[in-house]
Amino acid sequence: MKKKYFALAILLLIAVIGCSVFYHFQTRIRYNNSFVNGNTAGNLYNAGLFCENSGTVFFANPDDNYRLYSMDLDGQNLKKLCDDTVMYINADSHYVYYVRNNDRNSASFGFFTFANNSLCRISRNGGDIAILDPDPCIYATLIGNYVYYLHYDKQQATTLYKVGIDGTDKQQVYNPYIFTCSALGQYFYSNGTEEDGALYQYDTTTDQKTKIYDCNCYKPIVTSDNNVYYLDVDQDNALVHTNIQADNPITLSRDSIDLFNVYGSTIFYQRYDKNDPALCMIKNNGTGFQILARGNYSNINVTSYYIYFTDYKTREVFCTPTENPGELTPFHPGVIQ
Repeated sequence: MKKKYFALAILLLIAVIGCSVFYHFQTRIRYNNSFVNGNTAGNLYNAGLFCENSGTVFFANPDDNYRLYSMDLDGQNLKKLCDDTVMYINADSHYVYYVRNNDRNSASFGFFTFANNSLCRISRNGGDIAILDPDPCIYATLIGNYVYYLHYDKQQATTLYKVGIDGTDKQQVYNPYIFTCSALGQYFYSNGTEEDGALYQYDTTTDQKTKIYDCNCYKPIVTSDNNVYYLDVDQDNALVHTNIQADNPITLSRDSIDLFNVYGSTIFYQRYDKNDPALCMIKNNGTGFQILARGNYSNINVTSYYIYFTDYKTREVFCTPTENPGELTPFHPGVIQ
């Protein structure tokens, strides 16, 4: 009888140890081995409502109060990940990071709101949500094992913060704030705020920034081949392209531009014009200008299959193929309860 109870105790101990090991591997944080960047600069400047990563698109579903969903590149295999209304979506091979926007209505993506604008992390397949920062946050950008973002509190208003993907080492890194959207490896690029509008490179390994190009830019996008696209403040937000090494700025369009996004050799932008606003596209050499739709559009997000836009007045979300943009089609992926 004693041997029977002893064997049962051993089996019970093994089961407890097994469950503990399983729980450890299920809950331990999986870190990145490189300075992975969580989304493209253009998408993050446009509220980060879509994020393509490893063949999956994570997005804020307009059919379900902009809650977090995933789908294949072509829109198939729809999956609901959580009930948070989300923006500034980032992803790596293990997790999705986002700013929850739960107290906003389904169409509004405004600035800070207390309590419900937390910075969060969730598994790529959904599940439990980890809050990395419970304070109001916006413009989140994943760089390696840290998320850089704009943080708000009553004492210092809006400043640049970073926090580890495990929720530790939260700290202010720059005051006042600068945008972190245009990230390449360990660096991100931003126009100056308090000093000037020049292009600065920020090294996340040292938390130091260096002026690398003299201009008066707004929301620059830097690509891996040293090309820079920016809105020139001195030209009423005209679209300019230059190469940092060549230093030969070219004005691609003299339209006054509200927002833009770059994909390969194509640039999509919203033209500001009181009489004739329009959603437009142009090649990065200044050719191929085309009006995709007249009216005011926002939230220009690009994936390898589709470009997504939001009608500013109706809040309807549209899409058009990335490779051959043309007529805009309403985007209705459906709802999963």
